[in-house]
Amino acid sequence: MNELTDVRYEVERGLAWITIDRPERMNAFRARTVDELIHCFKRAWSSRDVGVVCLTGSGDRAFCTGGDQKQRAESGDYGPSESGLFEVETLHRLIRDVPKPVVAAVNGYAIGGGHVLHVLCDLTIAAETAVFGQNGPRVGSFDAGFGTAYLARVVGEKRAREIWMLCRRYDAATAERWGLVNRVVPAADLKDEVRRWADEMLSLSPTALRFVKQSFNTDTEHMAGIGQLAFSGLHQFVASDEAREGIDAFAAKRAPDFAAYRGAASV
Repeated sequence: MNELTDVRYEVERGLAWITIDRPERMNAFRARTVDELIHCFKRAWSSRDVGVVCLTGSGDRAFCTGGDQKQRAESGDYGPSESGLFEVETLHRLIRDVPKPVVAAVNGYAIGGGHVLHVLCDLTIAAETAVFGQNGPRVGSFDAGFGTAYLARVVGEKRAREIWMLCRRYDAATAERWGLVNRVVPAADLKDEVRRWADEMLSLSPTALRFVKQSFNTDTEHMAGIGQLAFSGLHQFVASDEAREGIDAFAAKRAPDFAAYRGAASV
């Protein structure tokens, strides 16, 4: 990848900053954004100059608001990619697999697929202005892999079901109380706080940190298979009239009407 258009990559004293740079779209990701994120995470993985990675969003309004629904409404998908695939599953695996601590610096809205990204990071530091929540069922989508099962490990079954089944918004104080984030700081202090946490980790054995991360991941590795199955289902679902109602409603800025689809599902 010769040029980054959707993501910025910067290294500063052992800390790699990977910034989703689409503030005009609330840092929502299209297929190219995912490609660039994958490229940057692999770059950080291989670099001897990087010991800690931070994922964040450009500006002060959003960390990431998930898949770009405007793009989806316009083209029916998330746009072109290098491989022809929308490789968000690969990105999820990469955040878990990169053998270095990954910190999410949540500077605003972490919604939908953006919420999943911060949950997958090893640590989350949030600005007081951060807002968390899911959106999939509102727009005819879902993440029934790491986005649900791993979230339940983080906040517990009842909280995770609430997050997905009500699609509410939660402030940073609530997220911290639930164990969804590690630390909440004033927005102006967010980058400095990430720097402090990164410096503490950079003083530790990188090999020990790699083994610790991989050990934590082992207990939830089966969720990758569940996620693969769920994304296969999602691929079929997004072509349905029900999913189209969600995205059409989003594009028209109206409430979706899913009443026609409430019949008993087959088992």
